[in-house]
Amino acid sequence: MIKRIIATFKDMDKILFFTTFALIIFGTLNIVTASSREAVVNANANIFYYFFRHFIILTISFISFLIFVNLRTQNYKKLLPIAYFVILGMNLYLILKGVATRGANNWIDLKFMKVQPSEFAKPVIILTLSLLFEKHYKTLKDERQKHDIVIWEIIGFSIIFPILVFLQKDLGTAIILFGIFAVLFVFSPISFKEKVKSSIISIAVLIILLFVRLSISGYILSDTQESRLKNFFNPCSKYEGTGYQVCNAFIAINNGGLTGVGIGKSTQKYSYIPEPHTDMVFAIIAEENGVIICSLIFIAYIIILYRILKLSMNASKLKDKYICLGAATYIFLHILVNLGGLFGIIPLTGVPLPFLSYGGSFTLSLITTLAIVQRIYIDTKNKKIKVR
Repeated sequence: MIKRIIATFKDMDKILFFTTFALIIFGTLNIVTASSREAVVNANANIFYYFFRHFIILTISFISFLIFVNLRTQNYKKLLPIAYFVILGMNLYLILKGVATRGANNWIDLKFMKVQPSEFAKPVIILTLSLLFEKHYKTLKDERQKHDIVIWEIIGFSIIFPILVFLQKDLGTAIILFGIFAVLFVFSPISFKEKVKSSIISIAVLIILLFVRLSISGYILSDTQESRLKNFFNPCSKYEGTGYQVCNAFIAINNGGLTGVGIGKSTQKYSYIPEPHTDMVFAIIAEENGVIICSLIFIAYIIILYRILKLSMNASKLKDKYICLGAATYIFLHILVNLGGLFGIIPLTGVPLPFLSYGGSFTLSLITTLAIVQRIYIDTKNKKIKVR
């Protein structure tokens, strides 16, 4: 077993592995300081409470990584249908029986742990689209055949997850799920004309569904979502309302300056930023570590995205190309939505920051996705395709 792990590690993309590993270690250690107040005051525990919980999550994720990095991608055809319908069922359950937590009913409480099925929908969408593109590639490229049924099969299997998550009132995750689908659809083997046609029809159907929701429920977005969409500009002018979190994040970043106030010396984590170890963790990192460390984090993100996209271009199989493109999109959208909301560029919707935020389902989903990417790198490398 150990020999197999060592052999697998030798074949992996070392740059991608060590860059992600460094971010994970930094993020895990940062959770100690970012969550210290929350652990003592809200959890009534010592300052390492969230650190130890996150460490358990990372251990489970590491086991998942070892499983998927050694699982050949041709096995996905057998395993994916099971995973797809399990995740679909869990998301449907939340629509019917879910209990709202912070405005969204997107968590299933298993007593010993909480699970967020929408996070697992992200790699499932990536794998579903990738396998469907590979399966129907010849048909979609054959101009003599009709493609309507195939195209709507692709759209139908993918769009169901963003719709279900939107109905769970989790707008941020719904946007990311839809974004993954949109990017893969744009770069799919479907012709440009058919993409435009199916997009117009899909938008028309979506508008009709939104009007139906409005007529039945009396609203499309929740009050919190609507206020965030309307009022994200100049958040400090709305400090006592929707701008509270973002304005305090601005203060934290400003406090940090070039080199930071020092590890453990953040003031904004004390009641000013709610749960600073989760979606707003970057503000605490900026305050305590400063612009220099934040710049290194951005460089690490660029390296990760570059390596995955480079592999997407060089992968030996069609589905592998789309899996890597989907993985890069997944990570990029989380960075964009999280930091875009934190910097006041887009509305704050509350999604984790890759490798740095505390979180169970997201961490497991993300690390499993990276394991699949590493498996593709190993397969590509073994086929003598040069990846630099």
